[in-house]
Amino acid sequence: MRPAAQRLRSCIRVEFEASSYWEACCKMSNSLEKRHAAIRHAGEDESNDIRHRAAVVEPSALRTYTPSLAVLAKSEGSYHWTPEGRKLADFTSGVLVANLGHNPTRWWQRVFAYLGLDALDPSREFFAASTLTAYNALTPLELQASERLVASLRGQAGGARLEQVMWAATGSEAVQKAIWAALDRRPGEDVILATRYGFHGKKGLAGAVTGSERDPQRDPRVRFISFPTDECQSVARRRKPLDLTPYRNELSALAAEYGTRICSMVTEPYLGGGGSYHPQKEYMQLLERFCRERDIVFILDEVQANFGRTGSLYAFTHYGVEPDIVVLGKGLGNGVPVDAAVGRADLFANMHYGEGSDTLSASPLGCAAVLATLDEFETTDVLAHACELSKVIEAGLCRLAELDIVAHVRGEGVVWGVECATFQDHPAEEVAAACVEACYLGDASGRAIHLLGPLAGKVLRVSPPLVMPLAEARDYLDVMFHIFASVEHRFRAARGHGH
Repeated sequence: MRPAAQRLRSCIRVEFEASSYWEACCKMSNSLEKRHAAIRHAGEDESNDIRHRAAVVEPSALRTYTPSLAVLAKSEGSYHWTPEGRKLADFTSGVLVANLGHNPTRWWQRVFAYLGLDALDPSREFFAASTLTAYNALTPLELQASERLVASLRGQAGGARLEQVMWAATGSEAVQKAIWAALDRRPGEDVILATRYGFHGKKGLAGAVTGSERDPQRDPRVRFISFPTDECQSVARRRKPLDLTPYRNELSALAAEYGTRICSMVTEPYLGGGGSYHPQKEYMQLLERFCRERDIVFILDEVQANFGRTGSLYAFTHYGVEPDIVVLGKGLGNGVPVDAAVGRADLFANMHYGEGSDTLSASPLGCAAVLATLDEFETTDVLAHACELSKVIEAGLCRLAELDIVAHVRGEGVVWGVECATFQDHPAEEVAAACVEACYLGDASGRAIHLLGPLAGKVLRVSPPLVMPLAEARDYLDVMFHIFASVEHRFRAARGHGH
């Protein structure tokens, strides 16, 4: 297996005790990849044509495997439509991006207004508006976005240390810039601690702190620490007290071994790509306390958690911690690519001219999207609605645990994971893929759900836009239950027929 593929697969693996298990998973992954170009669905002539033509001009590596390989022609609110006109309830938010829903009218109007595009004159060949590229220059939009974002962060509990914005074009780049700032702080401080099986990106230092020490091409400066996956594998288990002793002892041992060489700790509010594991708050507070006692830079990667996804505007408030640097993205731009590392001014001051620059960081389009997103969260009741939506999702998903094909349900806010179980002679990975495909194809009434490929092979993430109407969420969660039940019935019937 190629190192890049092995690293990507291994970084999302949580169960690693038996090498034979993981080898089996890799074989299954290879098999699924071979099927990628051949994905077709009955009654989808236009979508099938697009899938076929894309396989000719694009490599399969451009996407993670999803058995549906949905072709999305248009989107509105909490829904997608295929080229054939089939409606899909979006339970992904475009991988935690469209927190405000797809194409919100007021949000777009604000973006256009910030860019000066709200009164175009089609008779003119060019028109005066915000530039779309300002490399090595400043724009009023960038300053406004930076000031507004800092004010927003510092206005929340836990945001006192967040003073300056280091813009980035991707989450990976923002994580890398945050780590650079920590590494540049003092000579000789070169050890980076990261939570095992986290996901921070695929490039550079972001890739180095992703996954575990068992992955190939490891950076010798990175040391991984344990995450309480067993203690938060389900809603019920997460509510039980967490014994911090083993985690405290592990940190103490690392401090004894590396001392002042430790420059930073990088973690996520919850393990997203690692299987949607949401720890007890005291675990996150333990990590912060460890950093405070030893003057270690505490970096919280909120790319998958910010802007209401875990319940509060920023996850650090929800978890009761105060990061030195927080990494933002995805929901920050509601679909427009924009990311940022926001942190202490004294940390960023250690970096020199050009070390944090790149072509598209702080693009005016991205800054306009940030401003429009802040406007929405500051002037509407989206967070209050998301709180009610969370209750609906929890009730709907916990019902799935009644089925034999579901092992665990876990999550918080509007980001949840459904872990599929091995059923009869069908491995959990096969069950999960079958559920994704069945949801995409829909029920007898044509009600269908868009899900992404399973996390860690067998965990289905459920993360609709924060604005999804409650009644519609209830309806589609009920649809999901009956589709899962039909998958279970199909597996049972297949076994009975085989005997």
